Amino acid sequence: MAPFSLMSAGVSLLAKSFTVFSCTSSLQRCTSVLPAAFFNPVRCLTSQTAGPPKKPLTGYMRYVKQQQPVVARQYPDTKAVDVIRKIAQQWRLLSPDQKRPFEQASQLAREQFKVDFQRYQAQLTPFQIKQQTLERKVRLAKRKAIRKKRELTNLGKPKRPRSPFNIFMSEHFEEARGTSTTEKLTSLRDDWRNLFSHQKHVGPLFFTCIVFIQPFTGTTRK
Repeated sequence: MAPFSLMSAGVSLLAKSFTVFSCTSSLQRCTSVLPAAFFNPVRCLTSQTAGPPKKPLTGYMRYVKQQQPVVARQYPDTKAVDVIRKIAQQWRLLSPDQKRPFEQASQLAREQFKVDFQRYQAQLTPFQIKQQTLERKVRLAKRKAIRKKRELTNLGKPKRPRSPFNIFMSEHFEEARGTSTTEKLTSLRDDWRNLFSHQKHVGPLFFTCIVFIQPFTGTTRK
């Protein structure tokens, strides 16, 4: 009985090995035929919480999304910015009845967004909600600073003067050591640190030789 039991166990183990091998080979054939986007073992084996729902498009943006490929085919040599301008002009010329389907679709999408966003908020932990609140405050502060800077620029606020190190970099960037931009900036920083204090002082530039070009004659006087 013992040899028969051992033989049965060996046959069962061989069958299992054959099954695993066949599944593995089938999996390899599938992954070799299908692109990587359709098979991701990490994505299949792990479950991650879905991100927040995207805000719906406005009626105007829905019209832009629909008309952009059409206008781009009509004007193939036109830049993307000019294509958007043409679409914006078309939108302004539309009647309220022509705009209504896009606005109604946007309204339905906003209502669905509210439901999806409430469902998403219910899945968050208190720490995640607090983190989102802080990130929102940072974004609002950054947006407010950009708006204020733009307003001051429009009012004619003068720019801050460049620092001596900035002037030194701009004047010696071409002959700096290194091939890439990072290497050049690193070498300029080291050279600046090795300069004496009186060498870092930015003063008037003196030229040892001044060449005056005479107009209309092509001659020079040294």
